[in-house]
Amino acid sequence: MRVPARTSPARPGRPPRRLAGAVLAAALVTGAGTAVAALGSPATAAAPSYTWGNVEVVGGGFVPGIVYNQSEKGLVYARTDIGGAYRLDQATQRWVPLLDHIGWDEWSHTGVLSLATDAVDPDKVYAAVGTYTNSWDPQNGAVLRSSDRGETWQKTMLPFKVGGNMPGRGMGERLQVDPNDNRVLYLGTESGNGLWRSTDSGVTWAKVSAFTNPGNYVQDPTSTNDYLTSNQGVVWVTFDPSSGTKGSPTKTIYVGVADKENTVYRSTDAGATWQRIPGQPTGYIAHKGVYDAKGKQLYLATSDTGGPYDGGHGDVWRLDTTTGTWTSISPVPSSSSDQYFGYSGLTIDRQDPDTLMVVTQISWWPDIIVFRSTDRGATWSRIWDWAGYPNRDLRYDLDYSGAPWLTFGKTSAPVGEPLVKLGWMTESFEIDPFDSDKFLYGTGATVYGGSNLTAWDTGGKVKIGVKAQGIEETAVLDLAAPPGPVQLVSGLGDIGGFVHTDITKVPAQMYTQPYHGSVTGVDFAEAKPATMVRVGQAVDGTVESHIGVSTSSGSSWWAGQQPAGVTGGGTVAMSADGGTIVWSPAGTGVHRSTTLGSSWTASTGVPAGARVEADRVNAQKFYAFGDGRFYRSTDGGASFTASTATGFPTTGNIRFGAVPGYEGHVWLAGETGLWRSTDAGATFTKLAGFEDGGAVGFGKAAPGATYPAVYTTSKLNGVRGFFRSTDAGATWVRINDDEHQYAWTGAAITGDPDVFGRVYVGTNGRGIVVGNTSGTEPTVTPTPTVTPTVTPTVTPTPTVTPTPTVTPTPTPTPTVTPTVTPTVQPTGCSVRYTTNDWNTGFTASLRITNNGSAPMNGWTLAFTFPSSQQVTNGWSGAFTQTGQSVVVTNAPWNGTIAAKGSVDIGFNGSHAGSNPKPTVFTLNGTACTAG
Repeated sequence: MRVPARTSPARPGRPPRRLAGAVLAAALVTGAGTAVAALGSPATAAAPSYTWGNVEVVGGGFVPGIVYNQSEKGLVYARTDIGGAYRLDQATQRWVPLLDHIGWDEWSHTGVLSLATDAVDPDKVYAAVGTYTNSWDPQNGAVLRSSDRGETWQKTMLPFKVGGNMPGRGMGERLQVDPNDNRVLYLGTESGNGLWRSTDSGVTWAKVSAFTNPGNYVQDPTSTNDYLTSNQGVVWVTFDPSSGTKGSPTKTIYVGVADKENTVYRSTDAGATWQRIPGQPTGYIAHKGVYDAKGKQLYLATSDTGGPYDGGHGDVWRLDTTTGTWTSISPVPSSSSDQYFGYSGLTIDRQDPDTLMVVTQISWWPDIIVFRSTDRGATWSRIWDWAGYPNRDLRYDLDYSGAPWLTFGKTSAPVGEPLVKLGWMTESFEIDPFDSDKFLYGTGATVYGGSNLTAWDTGGKVKIGVKAQGIEETAVLDLAAPPGPVQLVSGLGDIGGFVHTDITKVPAQMYTQPYHGSVTGVDFAEAKPATMVRVGQAVDGTVESHIGVSTSSGSSWWAGQQPAGVTGGGTVAMSADGGTIVWSPAGTGVHRSTTLGSSWTASTGVPAGARVEADRVNAQKFYAFGDGRFYRSTDGGASFTASTATGFPTTGNIRFGAVPGYEGHVWLAGETGLWRSTDAGATFTKLAGFEDGGAVGFGKAAPGATYPAVYTTSKLNGVRGFFRSTDAGATWVRINDDEHQYAWTGAAITGDPDVFGRVYVGTNGRGIVVGNTSGTEPTVTPTPTVTPTVTPTVTPTPTVTPTPTVTPTPTPTPTVTPTVTPTVQPTGCSVRYTTNDWNTGFTASLRITNNGSAPMNGWTLAFTFPSSQQVTNGWSGAFTQTGQSVVVTNAPWNGTIAAKGSVDIGFNGSHAGSNPKPTVFTLNGTACTAG
């Protein structure tokens, strides 16, 4: 997600407008294109005007923070871990995206670790941005500042990284504006960088040297994965506004630290000196610190981990600051055998500070619990109670019609669970400071809220509904736009994907039969578009099959059979006539089926892991790319032959596709350029001016043209953007602008085959972007097809490829195609297996060590449970379970285990009263020592 860094103020999206006949989410704005000549600099076409918005999905990712302004009613923001920040438009009740200006080269600045809105001047808003603090992120973090509510921004780079998608990201808020002197801001940082302060409204920053505890908690100090060993740092800041006077810095400030023995500090001299507050609770991390200026009380919500996916114990505390007395006010204390969760989501009713609420930050089963107290924590009531298992009494009604896919494919409620959960990873629950009835809270998939919260106190039911309209936070893995009634077929991380018959409406259901948590590839038969195929994998647990097939335009699907060894979705292609499927799954080599997935034979001549595509005219032709080579098949995918064409990049993001209506026409985008073939890949021409090709796709031809419109997310003549050609690549125009860049867009782009000018772009955290031409397009005069010439091999210039991530899995899933390297059998290995058990659940941690003298490139771990345990969700690998047997295949980023090196994986599971450990492990078929 990126574009060249700017020093001038960046400009994000504007308030939403409606397109004729369709609402395309928020931030629909006209932008001028830029004309660029290529291939000998022919005459350029006039630049079109485009409007940009989203295909409607609503939500889809983790919203760790909801932030209300404390002085202006109705002003509220939301932050996401990879998809930017939003402001709620009160007139439309839709969230307006604020960081769409962030470009490809700045991709990590769409991760928002913290956000602050200024109570003194509500026009001012700030965001601490950056996605990872470890090696995955190529740039440092920054603080963005806006004086027009996020319409435009200025940026100050920080001398360290910021981790909006790191462990602990739900704690906070780490960034705060002094309520008395808004020139003063504080920022709690990660990775040992401590507490920072600005005294000029965020323009410059300096470390607070007097604050000496930078935190020490890491998720797993024994791991070799630097994502899990990051110090979660200084996690929140809050003020006592009554301790200061307007125009002068507030004297009393409270700061929370990820340190289980020293988690709360206080300054009483405007930050000059700091003291650990005496008598404070120990053994837990304070996720939230909320101060009540009327009652002079500080409240803490604590957990034994930093979250957001874990946490088994915690407490809620109240500090009476006038007496120094700490009181435990936990709804369920950590000492109770009924407690299996930590606390977060702490909030106070500012209209009635006797009322406070807190949430079980993580409670996978049966659901989160929201607690409410109207006497400052002396007594509590629950949003649901058991009424004789499996029955429950509910204090709420949940309307999920705003995102009906939140059933996640279920048609009936599992025993003891609701059909649709109240949430998970619930770190931010906020009562509107101006209205005791209104509330919002973020979850791992959406934003919920309502407007009758006080009905709780009189025996009524709280009405909760989806309030995420305008937030589009999915990571897009693949897109396909068939001609006819289906407008778009999508493959998405974490929520599978959808068949859209109307891109302005939320689909009723995600993919089922089989259910896929993440869909990695989709395709359809060009001549029979009702015949479709998709491949994918589980986010947690197992899948019935990694492949689904439909002959009814996606209205119904069935699970195909699969070749032995399949562990993940990979990529898939369907022949033009729908008679053949070629599948390149994870875990085994390329295979073909002529029975719509009921039987398979191995393809020859093509490397395992190659990306596959189908010719859009000739049903016998298929194409593949792997290890820097292009391959083609002329016998329906039974065998492939390597092309003699060279000069392609050997690593990094590669996307290619065949042109509808033109047999043998293939376009390929790689990190060193854009190529075109008109002879089924026998030869390729590299297009002049393209320095970096992100993705390439095709749409309906322009008026007067015969060749489909070509779209690409590329870098052309030094300009990164979305480009379109209506004359087979002779000329190009940029169709987006600097306000609509959407960070990294290298996964997928496709035009609409029925609507000229409409284009769909996949993002990593901002959902499916759709652009529509908004002006009169000139009629194109066709030019003769130029016979391509072979471009000599050039040495590619290395570029940095981001590691995009999907939430809510603990370790983000990159959407970049990994380099395929041979699997190495270990000459010795060991597996350490440890668990943390509770009731009928447990969390398991596994460390796999390669004891051999050579690195392993690609690994598969297998073991068998000795009892009836079930994996419910796993991380850092692809988990499948059949009966008691579990198979785990490496994730794209941890497939290499160095000699004497280790990798760490883990999962949550369930058990039926006992949880004995497996004792036999094999790695790539070799028995390992169990430790």
